[in-house]
Amino acid sequence: MIHIVNQDMVAEIMENGAYLYTFAKDGKEIILKGKEERKTHGGMALLIPFANRVKDAKYTWEGKEYYLPKNKEGNAIHGLIMDKQFSVIDKSENYVVLQYTLDHPGYPTKLLIKVTYSLNQGLETRINVKNLGNLKAPLVVGAHPYFIVKGKWSIKPSKVERCILEKNIPTGKIEEYTITQKDYDDCFIIPSDVTLESEYSKITIKKDETMKYIQIYTGEPNAVAVEPMSGAPDAYHNNLGLVSIQPKEIKEFYFKIEVNI
Repeated sequence: MIHIVNQDMVAEIMENGAYLYTFAKDGKEIILKGKEERKTHGGMALLIPFANRVKDAKYTWEGKEYYLPKNKEGNAIHGLIMDKQFSVIDKSENYVVLQYTLDHPGYPTKLLIKVTYSLNQGLETRINVKNLGNLKAPLVVGAHPYFIVKGKWSIKPSKVERCILEKNIPTGKIEEYTITQKDYDDCFIIPSDVTLESEYSKITIKKDETMKYIQIYTGEPNAVAVEPMSGAPDAYHNNLGLVSIQPKEIKEFYFKIEVNI
């Protein structure tokens, strides 16, 4: 386990999946403690090169069909790196850089993925992806942080755009929506920063223009996953936020978790 510290903040990161296992401020846990066997039910898993689901675990790219690992619903889910062993390539007291080369038969090219976690008035996450191959490829990057909440909670902005779903898969159509406290496994388009507030804490996810999609998931008691993503679930089919990474191209994605307790 890797530890980074800065004044009142501490984080633990696993090399497996570059997985954020714990994050605390002033001794208070901010995210639900990680679960090694179920990484999307605690901690913060990274979702690369697709975020959440790919319908039927297959897609066509540049005229070729690719097949991905299936879950029990028959879809692919949560990317291809969650169980992969990263290497630490740089570390200081308050930051760490991890690296992994993704080479998978269900993906058109080879990717060099670098993840930097740093504690700087919050937890900064920077994801750097380089296409090492000779083919362009589809790319979505996401993260799955599970924040502890207590009592009533709210998300701002509350008036947003929601991806219309069919069997938990975005269809590509959008509707206006107001977020209230209820159960979710839904994708929203929120270009601005996002705040989750409850009696427990106030969390603000500050993000750049690369991460304008947010998945909200309430699959654990007393916690809400607020997941910054560069594209929607099933972007490989619906094209919501999908980008193409060209040979030798580098793409960077960034967000920061700020905490008031």
